[in-house]
Amino acid sequence: MLFQYKSIHSIKGQLVLITDIPPVKYLELVRFRDNQGREYLGQVLESGKNYAVAQLFEQTQGVGSKNIKAEFLGKTLEFKVSQEILGRIFNGIGEPLDSLAPILSSEKRDVNGLAINPYAREYPDDFVQTGISSIDVLNTLVRGQKLPIFSGSGLPHNKLAIDIARQVTLTSAEENFGVIFGAMGITFEEAQQFISAFKESGALNRSVLFLNLADDPAIERIALPRFALTAAEYLAFELNFHVLVILTDMTNYAEAVREIANAREEVPGRRGYPGYLYTDFASIYERAGKIKGRQGSITQLPILTMPEDDKTHPIPDLTGYITEGQIVLSRELHQQGIYPPVDVLASLSRLRDKGIGEAKTRFEHPRLANQLFSSYAKGKEIRSLAAILGEESLSETDKKYLEFAKRFEEEFVGQKDNINRSIIQSLDKGWELLKILPKEELRRVKPEDLEKFYK
Repeated sequence: MLFQYKSIHSIKGQLVLITDIPPVKYLELVRFRDNQGREYLGQVLESGKNYAVAQLFEQTQGVGSKNIKAEFLGKTLEFKVSQEILGRIFNGIGEPLDSLAPILSSEKRDVNGLAINPYAREYPDDFVQTGISSIDVLNTLVRGQKLPIFSGSGLPHNKLAIDIARQVTLTSAEENFGVIFGAMGITFEEAQQFISAFKESGALNRSVLFLNLADDPAIERIALPRFALTAAEYLAFELNFHVLVILTDMTNYAEAVREIANAREEVPGRRGYPGYLYTDFASIYERAGKIKGRQGSITQLPILTMPEDDKTHPIPDLTGYITEGQIVLSRELHQQGIYPPVDVLASLSRLRDKGIGEAKTRFEHPRLANQLFSSYAKGKEIRSLAAILGEESLSETDKKYLEFAKRFEEEFVGQKDNINRSIIQSLDKGWELLKILPKEELRRVKPEDLEKFYK
């Protein structure tokens, strides 16, 4: 039996303080109803002796504490799951946005899931092809990995996210593959661009979209990743899908966490973010992975914009502690018109060597990747030297390194719009560029590699 309480002590923004009540659960749903019959859904954020603080999922302008009642529902946020969620578009709390019928399923899942037990985890070691050479060859995404994209304001991270969602595949074509795309704090125009891009490319048929607009409540922004991951867990561990979860922008998510913490007058930590931001991030990132005895998997590609391109900011800093590497976008390459502007030297995939090589990509892939890294790094070093001393002071070999670095950025890192390279095409492109350099400079590959590919 549900009880209604009139003991609303105060309403401050979207926070409601309710007093003189029995104990209620953390994250329990509460329904508010005013004297005109309008209903507002909220969630308990703090529960104590005889009181609770609830956060509303919508605006309450004009609603006073005297004319509203609270009703605790005895449950937390849930999402109806079935295979019918594929091809659908939802808001941040799982309500359809595509004008189609609600999901008809009796199976519901609590969205506040748990991290995968470390003992039950299976080590990620399967290659995932994104069609982006700078990722597939040099900073490889592995099935079950958490690999964030570190970007900055104005950089094309959303376009990159769409291209990856459209192109991503496994080397085994018979495997079921799905994409969960969650966007937080975006504008209406950006939402329409995402929807159009997924529909026009045909990727929507194997995807589930969760969209939260900038003018939606902050609590919905916090709920969205949990709804997205609940959908991913059902597809992966019940229907045996391999699922890629793309979350953009985790900076907007962290801002929502800080906004609610400030409204609750919590003691701030670094740069005003609450001290539990690390734990909060971990509750999202650690829901990715592979489970022993289960065929499916969840791979995460969270995207975050670094305020003022600062890698030491709490959001990228804490993310880096939890995830297995990062893809860094370069403002310098973007200004040169190179897309995608991946800074390969600043990027890192800690699981790369587990997902590449013989029987996974190609036998020489690890050595080729090391050679490309080394040659590009030396080319950039010589470029800096030439800016001081002038190119006329360089040796012929140094000039070849300069040419290699330029063409590497333009032809390997840079890919024209809608070019989707297979891993074999990307590897061949790497060898094509290495032919610019003298054979004796290629010390990180084996003689048999040179015999086969350097002609």
